[in-house]
Amino acid sequence: MKSSATVAKGSTFLQLHQAERGFVMPNAWDAGSAVILAHEGFAAIGTTSAGIAFSLGKPDYRVSDARAAVTREEMLDAIRRIAAAVPLPVNADLESGYGDTPEQVADTVRLAIAAGAAGCNIEDVDRATGGLYDEAAAAARIAAARAAIASSGQPFVLTARTDVFQQGGADGVPLAIRRGNLLLEAGANCIFAPGVTDVARASTLVREIAGPLNLVLGLNEASSNAHALIDAGIQRISVGGSIARSVLGFVRRSAHELRENGTVSYAAEQIPQGELNALYERTWLSQNP
Repeated sequence: MKSSATVAKGSTFLQLHQAERGFVMPNAWDAGSAVILAHEGFAAIGTTSAGIAFSLGKPDYRVSDARAAVTREEMLDAIRRIAAAVPLPVNADLESGYGDTPEQVADTVRLAIAAGAAGCNIEDVDRATGGLYDEAAAAARIAAARAAIASSGQPFVLTARTDVFQQGGADGVPLAIRRGNLLLEAGANCIFAPGVTDVARASTLVREIAGPLNLVLGLNEASSNAHALIDAGIQRISVGGSIARSVLGFVRRSAHELRENGTVSYAAEQIPQGELNALYERTWLSQNP
């Protein structure tokens, strides 16, 4: 059963992808981080599979033992908590859809809609091989996701992620253009092409791909500017797990200082207890009237 709040979030998220100017969508890994990001005035929040995995003490990607991988149920539980914690649209990182077949991808998307997500990413990487699905299979997976969304009657943004640049091929730009347009034709609302952070290539993708584009900053660099990429026509900028990894970096530096020096200078950067209490209480009550 659709709630009015969930429908409103989905409609808002669709409108953001149709707006004249793009937007920044930071990525949360739990309800607490989502509330902080929402309080800073962003229009939408994405989840980060990396941040969620690390919060569970598990690895993300390139998992050598399948038993250590985050399960679909664990990921959906985190998405559900994040979506329930904030009044903003939440885009769910669903990795490769937790299955190879179109039917498995469709089932995962249905579960994400039920969890309160306003949109999702579906990757075109075969986790078993590490390579890209062939174009027909990638398109069939997106088409199945689109059919599941249509059946739900829910406003929902379907983002097709293509990892052509992550694969390191010399023909990344033309391949991203071809696959991006193919996936838009299959039913995607937005194309996500991680690995591009420069304005020159971004501008080419904007010109040649017939739909909204998402780029991610902070994966392996820290010098790009979201506003410059939006000026170039990129519709959505996300940051993946970079905030979560930075927080863990801060935890490690703090632990090192405490162990080696016995000092707590890291505490100077903390948000005061009273401020956090007030923020979380106010947000919780607004979400649970």
